[in-house]
Amino acid sequence: MSAHYDVVIVGGGIAGLSLASTLAGKCTVALVEAEQTLAYHTSARSARQLIPSYGPAVVQELTVRTLELIAADDAARAEPVLSPRSFLLIGDDATVRAEASGHMRMISHAEALELCPVLVPESFTAAGLDTGSFACDAPLLLEDHRRRAEAGGVDIITGARVHSAQRLGSGWELGAGQEGFQAAVVVNAAGAWADEFAVLSGVEKLGLQPYRRTAAIVDVERPLPETCPMVAAADESFYFRREGDQVLISPSESVPSGPEDAQPHPGDVEALVARLNGITALGIRGVRKAWTGLRTAAADGVPVVGFDAEAPGFFWLAGQGGYGFQTSSGIAELAAGLILAGQGTGGAAGGTGNATGTGPASRTTEALSATRWSIRR
Repeated sequence: MSAHYDVVIVGGGIAGLSLASTLAGKCTVALVEAEQTLAYHTSARSARQLIPSYGPAVVQELTVRTLELIAADDAARAEPVLSPRSFLLIGDDATVRAEASGHMRMISHAEALELCPVLVPESFTAAGLDTGSFACDAPLLLEDHRRRAEAGGVDIITGARVHSAQRLGSGWELGAGQEGFQAAVVVNAAGAWADEFAVLSGVEKLGLQPYRRTAAIVDVERPLPETCPMVAAADESFYFRREGDQVLISPSESVPSGPEDAQPHPGDVEALVARLNGITALGIRGVRKAWTGLRTAAADGVPVVGFDAEAPGFFWLAGQGGYGFQTSSGIAELAAGLILAGQGTGGAAGGTGNATGTGPASRTTEALSATRWSIRR
């Protein structure tokens, strides 16, 4: 016997959890996750930095809205999710200027060295600074979404990999683990497995590609000051930031991968350690731990948010690339509006849905629509 819901969300990472907490109390929702724990894959391997100057224009719009929503919630939290931490981009003048956006300003070489005194002066010639960037307590944000979702009546089922999905009458029927589900709307928030889940559901895949991104926590002889920004190379060859007395480093690689429980490739972290020891005075002396996550993106780099025009009731919430946390609340607000409007107008049965009004969610809809007016062009 299948349980009946308005919406079933497939995927328990930041995308699925933030949508579940936004829909909670507005309709009946189940969230199913294949792993035994929520946020096991990419969402547990985040850089924990929200950067308004990072990504294409649509992503920046979503990031600004996400920061607004999290900051509003932080006002009522005993412990905030956000804490100020600037973002420093370094490299040659042409590359830094090409990567800088309206949220970033160019600063002098001397200012950059003052902000991050471990940089070797000869290692860069130009710098840009985003002072609207924030550190994000990712575990706290994930737990807050889980708590809100469950308080609003969302059923969260872990250890339940979806093994069947089919269109049934005016809705969908799914088998996940030992459970059966029926819903008017099924949300594909399966991350690196989003295309696989689409195929399982009889829906044409979109060609979403997972990419590897490795990071490590290292011991250093010279810890970064508390006020040090997150530092990234403008050519996207590395980034690093303070992690207590240690430092988090990443080679910023974007290597295509299949959907998997990704692990670091031998030599990747060691090569970065050697490079950073040459261009900084960190004095990296050991690796505490290393991990690899998958960042899944569409060909145009724009998040995929909306009903599939050729599969009634099938809602895509995927392709966030490396912007999952920094766009999560803005995307959840947008997606919830589309789903709820679709349920009320029949859009869930065959359209892409439309957000109404003139608020931030509708502004984001317009921004997304300028690039992808439908999940199927």
